[in-house]
Amino acid sequence: MTPENALTFHEMYPRVLRDVTTIPEHEICTRGNTSLEVLDVSFRIADPVQRVPYLNSRPINLAYNWAEVLWYLFGRDDLDMIGYYAPQMRQNSGDGRTLTGTAYGQPLFITGPDGRTQWQRVLDLLGKDPDSKRAVLSIFRPEELIRDNNPDVSCTIAAQFLLRGGALHMTAYMRGNDAFMGMPSDVFSFTVLQELAAHQLGVRVGHYSHHVGSMHVNLPNRAKVRKILAEVDAAGYRPPAFRFPAMPVDDCWTSLRLLMQEEAGLRANLHQHTGASVRETGLDPYWQQVLLVFEVYRQITHTDQPVTRDVLGALDPGYQWLIRHRWPKRMPEGAGA
Repeated sequence: MTPENALTFHEMYPRVLRDVTTIPEHEICTRGNTSLEVLDVSFRIADPVQRVPYLNSRPINLAYNWAEVLWYLFGRDDLDMIGYYAPQMRQNSGDGRTLTGTAYGQPLFITGPDGRTQWQRVLDLLGKDPDSKRAVLSIFRPEELIRDNNPDVSCTIAAQFLLRGGALHMTAYMRGNDAFMGMPSDVFSFTVLQELAAHQLGVRVGHYSHHVGSMHVNLPNRAKVRKILAEVDAAGYRPPAFRFPAMPVDDCWTSLRLLMQEEAGLRANLHQHTGASVRETGLDPYWQQVLLVFEVYRQITHTDQPVTRDVLGALDPGYQWLIRHRWPKRMPEGAGA
């Protein structure tokens, strides 16, 4: 199945959900999960920077999305960080401390015997041979299948960069993808990696393609999918006219290291931020916004008070919308929707 191309992920997301739940090819049951399934699903997004679906019926956890990106970029596999933003992921750990297949940053950003990460090898290759077809980031590892009961096997097989016409295109290859639950965070993370790589190479961000062997929706989530489809099918429906911010063209790794330090302190509730203190960190305004999202999550996790107006008001309008719809009961009185 190949849904028609779309400009943004907001446009593509309900199309995939509709196809999987209304014209499924199979009903399968693996590890106790019964799912509707369509095989060999592919789609392309022309503007991958616009990576977020703005849906009342499917509010995303922006704090988790950004935390997952950082978790990948710094090659982490610990539950201490990612489990704070997604406690349900703990059930996929074999030892109660780490994750294996889900920790995509391990194969991508851990230094190898040549002193480089796989990420750096691929970017070095494209720097020398822009027309290369070999710029592949391998994620799925054969040893993941040694144990039949391995609770955490990589869903993503690989990602490929193709530098053509001065733009960096990215293609993700997945063995399986939960269209309702997993696809929004996967597309978010992969397109951030694409944008970061494009800036490191000094080229434009091209299109993003997503290929999945088994695209599925678990049966218990079918009712939630119907609500999404009812929302987009409603007469007069218009999506919010937000633009997801574009990453600054600079040495993002310096900002990312500082952001990682700040995130650790907020996660441990060792300090807190205001709109003013975030501006004083020296971070680019783009990364200040991410830090504000982590501060919002700190307030939601470590306090029982509404999110402060100061922090909420310092957020980009699109970020505000996403936060308000994810945690409506924690918004200050009169904050609106």
